[in-house]
Amino acid sequence: MELMDADRTTNRRQFLTGQAAAEALADLATRGEAGVASPPTADPNAEPYLLQLGRRAMACQFEAYLNAGQYPHATQMVLESLDLVDQLEAQMTVYRESSELEHMNRSAADGPVRVEPRLFSLFERAAELYRETQGAFDITSGPLTKVWGFHRRQGAVPGDNDLTATLAKVGGDKLEFDGKAGTVRFLAPGMELNLGAIGKGYALDRVAELMLGAGIDDFLWHGGQSSVLARGARAGGAGGWLVSLGHPLRPERTLAEIRLRDRALGTSGSGTQFFRHRGKRYGHILDPRTGRPAEGVFSATVLAPTAAEADALATACYVLGPEQAIALCNGRNELGLLMLVPGKASSAVELVSAGLTEADWRLTGDIGPAG
Repeated sequence: MELMDADRTTNRRQFLTGQAAAEALADLATRGEAGVASPPTADPNAEPYLLQLGRRAMACQFEAYLNAGQYPHATQMVLESLDLVDQLEAQMTVYRESSELEHMNRSAADGPVRVEPRLFSLFERAAELYRETQGAFDITSGPLTKVWGFHRRQGAVPGDNDLTATLAKVGGDKLEFDGKAGTVRFLAPGMELNLGAIGKGYALDRVAELMLGAGIDDFLWHGGQSSVLARGARAGGAGGWLVSLGHPLRPERTLAEIRLRDRALGTSGSGTQFFRHRGKRYGHILDPRTGRPAEGVFSATVLAPTAAEADALATACYVLGPEQAIALCNGRNELGLLMLVPGKASSAVELVSAGLTEADWRLTGDIGPAG
């Protein structure tokens, strides 16, 4: 999900409690996008009373859920957290010339650019993930997003020469870090960073730090439903928070139910962002190694300790495909994977998983055919 500078309605004092919150959650579950989470679903053992607050940011709805009445300062802390999300959007968006990221995109090819320390740490982690995923996750893929028209959601198929020229500007190995000085430099002209595949998760991680620092230990946040972070548990439940995962091919159905506790979830799919050209469908998730849209996966969901990792690895797994994604997740005990892919037979669909136990998730219905 890309970071965008969108018009927003700021509901600073809008919140729901008691039965009203339960009704809002039921509505959220029915209108969630295919292939993304609709948090949280009703736990049969839980009381249905929740506090819900939200605001639009980063071209999506950020929302928090807390146990109603558990923390007297919960509303104020959520509002401060939403203000932090606004600040992070202003820092990281590629849709405002005044952002720190856009300043870097304009200047870092000419020489090292000093970066705010927390953002510098995010860049360093992104570089590590680039190496861990063999280039499937790459924050330098901004030029590819533009040449394919996804930057402004218009859609355009580039010519071979344009694509080759664009690929020369892409690659996490073309970033030079100076940890002592806190600077980043681009090693190729025309490079641009885009944090669309990690920015929302990073914002959720920062929000969680703020909430935990204020003594609030039980909460669930989501950014656009495709990025979810949970800490502690819903009151009265069997532990953690239940999240419904939408079916990427059948928007009216859920695919699975996942229990999150002190963990984050990221989901990637191209079900809502794509265009058609001469009868062929082109999804917005690009393979930065080839420069072309990734194919062969309907959706990829990753559970990870942090939301930034969950987001980045969900994108990487979508690009890598099932075999390499399973190997990646099996290599780290704290990761979990759910992936819906085409089956071997015509119109067949298969669900593959890795690193998850029966306590982590359950299938909620038939997967069904692809068509």
